[in-house]
Amino acid sequence: MKASLDARGGGAAGSVYMQLILKNSGAEPCRLLGFAGVSLTAGASGTPIGAPATRDDSAPVANVLLAPGKSGKATLRYTQAGNYPSCTRTPAAGFRVYPPEDTASLFIAAPKDACSESAIKLLTISAFTAM
Repeated sequence: MKASLDARGGGAAGSVYMQLILKNSGAEPCRLLGFAGVSLTAGASGTPIGAPATRDDSAPVANVLLAPGKSGKATLRYTQAGNYPSCTRTPAAGFRVYPPEDTASLFIAAPKDACSESAIKLLTISAFTAM
C-alpha cells in the first residue's frame, strides 16, 4: 500500500477536508473494508500526538476491492488546533495511517499543529470508497 493526501477538498469553519488515498502497490488484489486508523505524529517513526481520528459513520461501510495499481479514498477532516483555546499546540510532521484490518502503518508527511490533549479531537475519517 502507498498512502497520499489530496487536499483540494477545501475547508470550512476552521476545518480542512482532504482525501486520504490508499493505492494497491502490490501484485495481488487487496481489500479496504471500513476505516483507517489515523493520528497526527511527530515523524515517520514517532508516537501519536493527541487523539486519533474519530470515525464518521454517516455513510455505510463498503467492501472496496482494489486491483493492483488501483486506489480507494476516504475523507479526512482536520480541524485547526487554534480553534481550541485549551489546546497545547505541538508540531506534528504528518499523519500515521493504519489501513483497515492492518497492523502496519504508513506515514504521510504533512506538517500540522496537533493538540497534546487527547480530549480534543482534531481528526475525523470516513469509511473507504472506490475511486
